[in-house]
Amino acid sequence: MFDLKKYRKKSPWILHYNAGSCNGCDIEILACLSPKYDLERFGVINTGNPKQSDIFLVTGPVTFRTRERLVELYTQMPEPKVVIAVGSCACTGCVFRDMYNVEVGIDRYIPVDVYVPGCASSPELIIDGVVKGLEILEQKTKEMEKPFKLFKEATTDDGIVNRRHSALKVGEDDAKD
Repeated sequence: MFDLKKYRKKSPWILHYNAGSCNGCDIEILACLSPKYDLERFGVINTGNPKQSDIFLVTGPVTFRTRERLVELYTQMPEPKVVIAVGSCACTGCVFRDMYNVEVGIDRYIPVDVYVPGCASSPELIIDGVVKGLEILEQKTKEMEKPFKLFKEATTDDGIVNRRHSALKVGEDDAKD
């Protein structure tokens, strides 16, 4: 059988999602894609479609308004996938941690493979995090990884698995706590 593992690393597609950040890390991610740092030399393509993405690049702390979308985007990405938390806010919640509308870092909801610290993270650190994520992506299998929280079982509609409504809505009871 034809093995795609070694080719997966050559042209990964990145889905970038801002979960409520101040845009400092987002500007640095855009700097990574500029000719000065040239993240595309690793074959990386920034895409807006989760169904074609291999790497989920998340910035900002998880807010009540963005947590449903975060889990929904994660479940729409095909396996294997890598999650990279960029910036202190995505890693721990940082200065926004105890605010009324902020949860904590994204690792409370989805499994994170690479943490890129900093406020805002420098383009060099982000590129190092993506390269580390590429190494992890090459080793991963197609086993299903489920989010830790805000997840309901998938439904089946006429034999087709539907994960569209798998994230719990704000205020809905989370039975897994």
